[in-house]
Amino acid sequence: MVIEKVEKRDGRIVAFDPTKIKEAVNKALFAVRGARDDALSSSIASEVEDLLSKRFKGRIPHVEDIQDEVENALIRRGLADIAKAYIIYRKKREEAREIKNLLGVADDLKLSLNALRVLQRRYLLKDERGRTIETPKQMFRRVARAIASAESKAVRQRMEEAFYDAMTSLRFLPNSPTLMNAGTELGQLSACFVIPVEDSLQGIFRAVENMALIQQSGGGTGFSFSRLRPSGDVVRSTGGVASGPVSFMRVFDTGTDVIKQGGRRRGANMGILRVDHPDIMEFITCKRNPGAFQNFNLSVAVTDEFMEAVLNDDEYSLINPRTGKEVRSVRANDVFDLICMTAWETGDPGLIFIDEINRRHPLRQVGEIEATNPCGEQPLLPYESCNLGSINLEKFVDERGEVGWDSLRETIAVSVRFLDDVIDVNKYPLPEIERMTKANRKIGLGVMGFADMLAKMEIPYNSKDGLRLGEKIMGFIFREAVKADEELGAEKGSFPNFGLSTWKRKHSSFRNGTVCTIAPTGTLSIIAGCSSGIEPFFAIVFVRNVMEGTRLVEINPHFEAVARKRGFYSRDLMMKIAKEGSVAQMGEVPKDVREVFVTALDIEPEWHVRMQAAFQKYCDNAVAKTVNLPHNAIAKDVWDAYVLAYKLKCKGITVYRYGSRPTQVLYVSGIREGRMQEAEFVSADAEFSGGCPAPVCPPAMV
Repeated sequence: MVIEKVEKRDGRIVAFDPTKIKEAVNKALFAVRGARDDALSSSIASEVEDLLSKRFKGRIPHVEDIQDEVENALIRRGLADIAKAYIIYRKKREEAREIKNLLGVADDLKLSLNALRVLQRRYLLKDERGRTIETPKQMFRRVARAIASAESKAVRQRMEEAFYDAMTSLRFLPNSPTLMNAGTELGQLSACFVIPVEDSLQGIFRAVENMALIQQSGGGTGFSFSRLRPSGDVVRSTGGVASGPVSFMRVFDTGTDVIKQGGRRRGANMGILRVDHPDIMEFITCKRNPGAFQNFNLSVAVTDEFMEAVLNDDEYSLINPRTGKEVRSVRANDVFDLICMTAWETGDPGLIFIDEINRRHPLRQVGEIEATNPCGEQPLLPYESCNLGSINLEKFVDERGEVGWDSLRETIAVSVRFLDDVIDVNKYPLPEIERMTKANRKIGLGVMGFADMLAKMEIPYNSKDGLRLGEKIMGFIFREAVKADEELGAEKGSFPNFGLSTWKRKHSSFRNGTVCTIAPTGTLSIIAGCSSGIEPFFAIVFVRNVMEGTRLVEINPHFEAVARKRGFYSRDLMMKIAKEGSVAQMGEVPKDVREVFVTALDIEPEWHVRMQAAFQKYCDNAVAKTVNLPHNAIAKDVWDAYVLAYKLKCKGITVYRYGSRPTQVLYVSGIREGRMQEAEFVSADAEFSGGCPAPVCPPAMV
C-alpha cells in the first residue's frame, strides 16, 4: 500500500511528498561533502517510502516517523557521517521552530528566523490587539492581488499568479511600502519622494506638513534647501534677517522625530545643499555636533564647475539664491577638504553630482532635478514619487555557476509590469504628487544578491572579472527592462510626458519615464536571504542579534558549502572567523577561497567606487552604494574616492569609515562605540544586511 498522507507537527494532514525526503538527504550530503547526489538521495527516498508503506498500513505516519526512517536508512548504508549531519539538521530545525513559535507567525515559506522576525515586526498584517493575522504567503497573495487589480480582466488572474510566483520564489521583491500597504486601506506604495522647499515661511512649513503626511504613510523624503536665502540675508516683510537653511532643517528633523511612521519604519530624509550656496560651510559641518540631524542623510550638490576648480586648485563663486548675485569667491579645495574631513569624521556629507544627474535625466525638458530620495539612488523632480523593486540575482545562478539568462529575462518583464501597475493602484498622499507621478510614471528596477552571485560563480568582488560581471548583468537588465517597457507602452499607452523625453528618439512608445534604480535593499535582503543591493558581504561568519535574548551564529552558506566540499570546515574555524568576520588573514582557508569571500572592509575603496560605476553605466536613475572604509583610513582616502566617483561619472557617492559614529548596527572585533576595544564576536543587529553600518542610514527604506 502506498503512503498518501502525512501528519504535520501542527496536526494538519497533507499529501505525502517523497521529494522532500530526497531534498533533506541532499542537504545532509551537501553539508558533509559539499555536493548533492541525486541518485543516492532518490534511492534512500524510495527505500524510506517502501518501509513506511509496510509499517503504516492503513495509518498515517507523522513527519517525525518519516525522519526517523531516513536516519535509519542512512545508518544501514554505512553513511554515519551523513546521518550525523541529518540529525544535526533536524535538531537545528527543531530549535528554529521553537523560536519561530514564539513569534506567533506560521512559517509557510520556510524562511530564516530573522526573516520571519522582520516580517512579523514590519510587514504582516495585525489585528486591533497587535496579533499577527497573516502568513508570509498570505502577505504575498495580498500584494499580488492588489497590484494585479490594475490589469484588464482578460489578464488579471494570470498576472496575479505571475506576481505571486515572483515574490514567493524570492526572485523579486518590491519596496517595503508596497509589501506593507498593498491591499490595505492606507494603500500608499511608494518608497521615494522629493518635496520642494520654497523660500518663504509658508513654503517651508508647507514642506514640513507634506513630509509628515508622506512619512506617516511609510515613504522617505528628500529636500533641496538650496533655494532658501542664506543666514544674515534680508527679510523684507519683517525687516529682520534670515536664519538660513540649516536652522530650518532642524524643524524637519524634529518633525520626523515626532512622526516615527507609526513605529513600523523609522523616518528618513535626504538634505541637499548646492555647493555654491553661501551657507555651504555650516551645512557641511552641521552633523559634527553629537545627536544633530539624526533623521537626515546629507549630500552636497556639487557642479562640474566646482569639481574642475578642485582638480585645478581654482576658486569658485558663492551665489545668493534670492538675488542670483555672487556673494564672494572661495578656494574650491578649502571647501572640498572640509567635505572630505567631515565625511571621514561622521559619514556625512556625501556628494550628489547634480550636473551629471540632469545631463542624463530622460525628462530634463520637464524640469530640473535638485534632490534625491534618502539614500541618493533616486533623483526626482519636485513632487515626484517612485516605486522600486529588486531582482535577487542569487536565484539565477545554477550549481554549475552559470547564469540562467532566459529565466532572468522573464523575471525582468514581470517585475517591470508589476512596478508599472503600482503607479495605478497607489493611493497618493498629496494630489500634487499624484499628478506629477502619473505624468512621468517613473519606476526603478534594481538588484540584490550580487555578492551571492559572485560567490556562486567563484569571482572576487574586487577584480576585473567582478566589474565585468556587474556591467554585463546590469546591461542585460537595463536592455530587457527597456524592451519590456516599450512593449507595455504599445499595449497600455506611453506616459504623458513621453513626447518631452529622450526615450522618444529611439522608441515609438514607452510606458515609464525611468526604468532602473539600484537601491540599498535592507530588510528585503533579509527576507530573501541574500546580500544587500550590490554591496559585498559584510561578514563571512557573525552573530546576529535576532531578538531579545536570542543571538544566532550565521555562516555565509556559500562559504560553508565550499569549506565542507574542500575539507577545511570545522566548528572551531567558524568560531574563529566569527571573531573577525573576515577570512582575509585565515591561513586555514585556501588563498583562492579567501580571494572570493572578501568582505566590505577587506576591499580597497577604489574597487567599491569602480563597482558602483559599472552598474551606473546601465542605470537611468542612480546607484546606492556605500564605500566602506576601515577605521584606520585617512581623509585623503575619502578625497580619492570622491574624485574617482566624479571621473567615472557616478551620480553620487557615500562613504562610511567604520567606527566614525558612536552607535552602529554592526560591530567587528577591536572597535566598538568609536573606541578601540575587544569584541567577542562580530555582531549585527536584526535588520542589518550590508552597506552603511550606522543606524542613521535608513537600511529599511526599500
